[in-house]
Amino acid sequence: MGQGSFAQGAGGDKVDLTALNAIKREAFERSQVMETLYSISEVYGPRVNNSRNHRAAAEWAMKQMKEWGLQNVHLESWGPFGYGWQIKKFYGALETPAYASLIGFPLAWTPGTDGPVTAEAVWAPLHTERDFEKYKGKLKGKIVLIFDPRELEMHTEAEAKRLTDAEVEARTVVNDVSRSGFGGARPGAAAPRPGDITPSTTSTAAASGMVLRNKINKFLKDEGVAVAITPGYNGDGGTVFASYGGSQNPNDPVGPPMAAITPEQYNRVVRLLQHGEHPKLTFDIAVDYQKDDQNGFNVIGEIPGTTKADEVVMVGGHFDSWQGGTGATDNGTGSSVAMEAMRILATIKKPMARTVRVALWGGEEEGLYGSLAYVQKHYAPRTTMVKTPEYDKLDVYFNDDSGSGRFRAVSALGSDEMAAIFRSWIEPIKDVGIIAVVGQTAGATKAPGGTDSTSFSWIGLNGIGFMQDSLEYGTRTHHSNMDLYDRVQKGDVMQGSMIEAWFAYNAATRADMLPRIETPKPDPNAKGF
Repeated sequence: MGQGSFAQGAGGDKVDLTALNAIKREAFERSQVMETLYSISEVYGPRVNNSRNHRAAAEWAMKQMKEWGLQNVHLESWGPFGYGWQIKKFYGALETPAYASLIGFPLAWTPGTDGPVTAEAVWAPLHTERDFEKYKGKLKGKIVLIFDPRELEMHTEAEAKRLTDAEVEARTVVNDVSRSGFGGARPGAAAPRPGDITPSTTSTAAASGMVLRNKINKFLKDEGVAVAITPGYNGDGGTVFASYGGSQNPNDPVGPPMAAITPEQYNRVVRLLQHGEHPKLTFDIAVDYQKDDQNGFNVIGEIPGTTKADEVVMVGGHFDSWQGGTGATDNGTGSSVAMEAMRILATIKKPMARTVRVALWGGEEEGLYGSLAYVQKHYAPRTTMVKTPEYDKLDVYFNDDSGSGRFRAVSALGSDEMAAIFRSWIEPIKDVGIIAVVGQTAGATKAPGGTDSTSFSWIGLNGIGFMQDSLEYGTRTHHSNMDLYDRVQKGDVMQGSMIEAWFAYNAATRADMLPRIETPKPDPNAKGF
């Protein structure tokens, strides 16, 4: 570790307090994390995977990494994904019986209207294929409300929440890292929902939802629907949660233009129709399909190690987002924290034996595509578990993908030995809010899901997530039009950057690699990439 003052944790590591002080000073006194987030979310905006915005933001990120002195900076293709897509224009309004502008946005991978379209509204909720016959021949040229109205309740509790220390301690015993609130499933990531008729998981339910989505899209298109609208799957009071209604796959049916609007306005139109009125709406939607390069990609950069450069510590988060906001909290924060951790380590110039690598993943929102492809190419296909030479050289991957909140605890993947090591790293930084190590069931994740760390633990590698204060991630920003820069808490992402840099530094400089979780047996039925 070189010269410095040290502290020894019980059963854990001797840590370099001189390095810690340097990391803290850089993270808290000269932070650039919010400037990085500004560029990712404010300048380049929403980053639907493979869209022009996504690619432009990736080019910027690589340029910035190179300016910080990172090496081997590149885009790494992970294979066919399909079309990119982004919004160019959105306008929606209720014209009659009284004008009202509509709050909302188009669903991803659905077409534009080719200019303003004004038409009568029709309520035709489509729950299953059996509903098609009810509306056949009745929807041509109409603006169709395709879901039931949502029943709304008054909010009586604060939408944002920080965890008390007691709550953090209470959450340190969970059964499965792939389903915990910090390393696995996140708000709204498990099943088909109104306004999001393609679920972003790899489950059987997701596959079934995709089949139904394709059938609904074909039916609506064949019937000549002008625009289809939904109330979003969550949110109210101007916040709309929705993601996609079409498909990036060129072989899937293309439906009509689709948009999600706030449920109060959606419900109003339904009530007007139920009372015998004939409301008219106008939509003017323009979108851009990026069809030139249909390969997905990850953004990679490194700080080379010194004496053990072939051994690798990784940090990262997903770089793609949805289109309702600017992808600030999902996952501009995680990407910015990872980049800032790398900037800190590059700036303090403390020698690290192992190489530290950053990965900004693509295709996370559609099913962890970027990280799944990466780990199976570089380390082992899940179907055979035939290890590449890199497998035994990957020490650990640290992931950030739960919004803006402070890091409060860290997973040790059920390893008592790793937990003791992490506690020794946490002990000198408890003053910034991280206080615990989560005790979880040992072993590989049964199935990847929720976030990119599970792609690593799925094949027996150390994919580590942090428990964070939830703030308003599930109530306001996750996949919504309020996923914006102003919802990010500056002090929290500064804290996360410092902790991620500190954890990466300790992993990269300790004498031995971290204990490895168990290697799973081959699964010939695994859905690899």
